[in-house]
Parts: sequence; C-alpha cells; structure tokens
Amino acid sequence: MNGHIRLLFSMFAALVVLVVVVALPVGATEVPGLTWSQLSPATSPSARTGPAMAYDPVSGKVVLFGGLGAAAYLNDTWTFDGTTWTQETTPVAPPVRVEATMAFDRVTRQIVLFGGYDGHKYLGDTWLWDGATSTWTQATPTNSPKPATGPMAFTDPKNGHVDVFGGFDGRFYDLDTWRWSGVTWKHLNPASAPSARAGAVVAMDGARRNVVLFAGLADVNPYNTWTWDGTNWTQQFPAVQPPNRYFAAGAFDPRLGVSIAFGGGQGGGDLDDSWMWTGSKWKPLKPAQSPPARESFGMVYDPALGHVLIFGGQKGATLFGDTWELDPR
Repeated sequence: MNGHIRLLFSMFAALVVLVVVVALPVGATEVPGLTWSQLSPATSPSARTGPAMAYDPVSGKVVLFGGLGAAAYLNDTWTFDGTTWTQETTPVAPPVRVEATMAFDRVTRQIVLFGGYDGHKYLGDTWLWDGATSTWTQATPTNSPKPATGPMAFTDPKNGHVDVFGGFDGRFYDLDTWRWSGVTWKHLNPASAPSARAGAVVAMDGARRNVVLFAGLADVNPYNTWTWDGTNWTQQFPAVQPPNRYFAAGAFDPRLGVSIAFGGGQGGGDLDDSWMWTGSKWKPLKPAQSPPARESFGMVYDPALGHVLIFGGQKGATLFGDTWELDPR
C-alpha cells in the first residue's frame, strides 16, 4: 500500500484490533436520481492522498492544500470554483504535509489549517488562508494542540470558530478538544468526549446545529457515533451504523438536510459506500454510480455546485486525482 497510513501506523499494527462490523440488513434509503457523477475540469491537482480541503465562503471557492503525491509530500494550494481547479501562486505557503486538517472560521473569515506529517515529523503549526487576498499567513498561538496527523477540524456550530479534536502524535492517539480564538488555541474541557482517535468521519449537521463524528483509527478501532454541540460531546446510539472505517470523510448537504459520509479504509480493503446521518439515524444510500473505493480524500459541500464534492485519495498503491459530485436530482 503506497500511502502514509502504512508509513505512520504500520509499527502499531500489532496493537490495532480491527473491529469489522457489518451493517444490519435494513433497506437502503432511496433518494430519486441520486448518483455520484465524475466531473471533467480542464485542469486538476495531481493525484494525491491525504489533502486538506475546505469551502471558503469569502472567495466562494473550495480550497485544497497539500497531501502526499506519487513521489513527494506536497504544499501546493488549489481552488475550485465549481467548474475549474486553479493552482494558486502564493508568496508564502505552509510546509509540505499530509493528513493535515482545516475548516472555515466564520468569526475571523479565514480557513484554519492545523497539523499533519511531512515525512519526518508530526506538525503542530497553524496557518490561516485569507480568501479575499488568496494568501497564507502563519499564526503564532501561545497555546496549541500537540503536533499530530489525522486530527479532525470543524466549524463550531454555535460560535463559528474552528474546533479540533483528536489526532495521532507518533506514539499516542489523542482525545482533546481545542478551539481557535482567532489568536490562539484554547483547550476545552467538555463533560464527556469520544475515545482517542484519528481519521474519523466528521461533518457539520447544519439542520440540527451540531457536528457528527463517527469511527476512526485508534489502538482499538472506535465503532461509535458522537455529536458535538459546541459545549459537550454526546454519544449517540443509533440502531444501525455504517461498517467501521477510518480516513473516510463527511459533509453536510443542505439540499438533502443530512450529513453524507463516503468511503474509507477498513483494514482488508477500502470502501465505496455512501451513508447519511439524519440527526438520530444512519441510513445507507444506493446511488446509481459511485467513485472507486478509497480512503484519505477531501470532501466538502460546494455551494457553487449545490452538491457534495470529493477529490483525490488512495486505494492501495493507487492515488486518485479525480473530482466527483453527489447529485441528488
């Protein structure tokens, strides 16, 4: 398998107890005409695994940064306007990395990038993307989460700041929750929290103003669903869950009013299934067409398209450089 998951976690393979759980045999939720459609932009980022990706309302574009390509770790920045990918030429850029995380901060109106791995060390630096000027600026917070790969960033549903949960620091998985203030990171102390993990599915649930988190990678793989309301984590107990997975991705689709999860790794192979979170239940979807199975890809909702968008990822030694949209026509 070419990719950073083996690079980062192979030494811990003996510790990882893979819990493979098959979803209960329930009927899939049918959404008329639902399908994944591959787009054909004139230009695209090179094939890669583990890019960071977020939607920027300031510029009205999807922003993609870095990842691991066929020959090197990357630090290029690309934007997608719903039709074309454009490589941004910036005077300053974050150093190369894979499996960083980023999300849009509604208060500061900037994308916040944190963490990752550069092939030699785990990263704990914070960078800010200004969509109005298409520039990166390195932040100098007085407090910060531990350097980590595979942390999960999301826009706080109540106050609009960026929160970060979990990650892997080279020895241990983390279960801390941090909040970006616009100047520094604040360590939060919720009454309860998910178990330590990296590479979980995370998606804003815009209909219910919370964030859903599912599964991920840890010493014992965490097969559970949690929600974050900006103050506390609450474990949910849906009767049905997707099969266990790591380095999958999710995004909220306002047209459907649900959070969508797709793909991910599962030890013996990668997945190409699609699920939706309704706020209390996981329900399987049966799109007419799906992207090839993959893990470690970017996934966001793109208002310019009105659809959920995915880019890149990997399956075994194969790296992807394709762009797909979920079309609920």
